[in-house]
Amino acid sequence: MDEQKIKRLKEMIDDSKNIVFFGGAGVSTESGVPDFRSKDGLYNQHDVQFEKYHPEYLLSHSCLVNEPKVYYEFHRQKMDTRKIEPNFAHKYLAELEKKGKLKAVVTQNIDGLHQKAGSKEVYEIHGSALRNYCMHCGKAYPVDYVFDSTEPIPHCECGGVIRPDITLYEESLPETAVRKSVNAIAEADMLIIGGTSLTVYPAASYINYFEGKYLVIINRDALKVRSGNQEVLMINDSIGEVFKKLSELE
Repeated sequence: MDEQKIKRLKEMIDDSKNIVFFGGAGVSTESGVPDFRSKDGLYNQHDVQFEKYHPEYLLSHSCLVNEPKVYYEFHRQKMDTRKIEPNFAHKYLAELEKKGKLKAVVTQNIDGLHQKAGSKEVYEIHGSALRNYCMHCGKAYPVDYVFDSTEPIPHCECGGVIRPDITLYEESLPETAVRKSVNAIAEADMLIIGGTSLTVYPAASYINYFEGKYLVIINRDALKVRSGNQEVLMINDSIGEVFKKLSELE
């Protein structure tokens, strides 16, 4: 790990008053949550039960509506993160928020680990698997309801189907979370991008609203991002390890 880059990152944070973190699956993989596209990700897990389906179909609105039993079985098997704990990256960001430095976390993840670590201002642009609601009447249901239901397709007392509050393929992103994310990024003086390949759109395009002073990318693989007059710092390493090293300098 480049110690000079870690020192520079600390200097940037010390100099900033309005930091926003934009993160993806790589933040949670260090907690044991599989990502989607890596060699060990959900898209490359060849379960006999689901092998005839394209992975993106299993996470689509079409699957939910046309083959709900298949959708819910996949959801129960692959999306249950209730026993997963936050890692150092989640905890460090929560502490940064407590210090008044970090103003918002914009996450593409649906696992709720940022909130579990203590972060308060979290914008979930792909929704959350920890919330459920009735598609007919809108009634909210707790996280356990869908995962522990004995019904293959969980139903509300009104008769409607209960679904997870996540954004599936073919669905629009939640307007409120998107608006808050874009505004936070546009107002930030420092943007930290971590654990994301920036290949999922439209979410990845939101970083283009950043016009602040410092742009930091922490990712195992190098990324190409548009930059204007910002100072750009690229660190190709584990985000959890980077934050551990950073905390040792405090």
